[in-house]
Amino acid sequence: MSDTIRVGVIGANADRGWAAATHLPALEQLPGLELTAVATTRAEAAARAAAHWGAPYGFADPAELIEHPEVDLVTIAVQLPARDDLVAQAIAAGKHVYCEWPLAADAAGAARYRDLAEQAGVRHAVGLQSRQHPAVRQLRDLVADGRVGEVLSATLSYSASTPTGTLLPQRYAWLADRDKAVNTLTIVGAHALDMFRCAVGDFTELNATLATRTPHLVIAETGEDVPVTSPDHVLVQGTLASGAMATAQILTGGLQGSGLRIEVYGRKGRLVLEAETAALAGSELHVGWARDEHTTERIPVPQAHRTVLPDELPAVRNVGRVYAELAAAIRDGGTVEPDFTTAVALHRLVDSINESADSGRRTTL
Repeated sequence: MSDTIRVGVIGANADRGWAAATHLPALEQLPGLELTAVATTRAEAAARAAAHWGAPYGFADPAELIEHPEVDLVTIAVQLPARDDLVAQAIAAGKHVYCEWPLAADAAGAARYRDLAEQAGVRHAVGLQSRQHPAVRQLRDLVADGRVGEVLSATLSYSASTPTGTLLPQRYAWLADRDKAVNTLTIVGAHALDMFRCAVGDFTELNATLATRTPHLVIAETGEDVPVTSPDHVLVQGTLASGAMATAQILTGGLQGSGLRIEVYGRKGRLVLEAETAALAGSELHVGWARDEHTTERIPVPQAHRTVLPDELPAVRNVGRVYAELAAAIRDGGTVEPDFTTAVALHRLVDSINESADSGRRTTL
């Protein structure tokens, strides 16, 4: 492989989608990484995306991208229900892999991909880029350095805005079905929980309650009424590895969300992470030190956490940092954060939440 890491993006589009919003703008600016190929489901769209983003190759068949000799790293940025087994195909071709979250339908599937990648000796990253947000990394460091002393408890709250009310675009219809393994818990909930566990550590046991407070949605394009089985309210209470108590509440379905808030209570004080907007991936976050019950003093983010694309939008910047760490690992054999091992741990947490909610019992991880 040359000094430049050549990247192929499956799920690229000229002007819409997650790859166009984050992966491709990041790759345009990161040194040592070069977009070589894109793939979509239609030849015309692939050609348009290749022209728009300056990729030499555009494919309608992702297998062609995976097998192409000028692709070193395969990014899989298509939604899980349409992904088939692309991760395993890329690993079998000897390619490094950056796969969007969820990595698989459950922890067992994620562990399979992790093991395949480790056996093949390829580097891997997963799209849990929000843990790379400078403020999340800052909060983790402050907790680890003892700013609050012994952590007694930690809380996570996240509520998302749903400005369309009960209308659901056709392309997201699978969100209504819990059995599709892609829903509020596994997408929004898992991203928020990963930021939480990155900062304060993992759950060791928990009780969970899942509820569906909006039991019907309407497909925006057709007017079709769709029954909803996936949860839109998630409540988790449990114990962290540190012994601290933890509570997480994740809500969707309201017209006005309040965004993300994490509070860490310790013997020496309280740290608060807050979002500027209700957007989870796209909001700026800030960490504050609670001087008293009424006043929070913002703590500046150290420059060490702002070394990758510091002037970009949060989502692009955070995806860029994942690419930068992955590129470094490819070159020097180091580790990546977040990688497939990170994904396995988060999938186990999601599986445990589902198990506890279904059984009504406390679950040990």
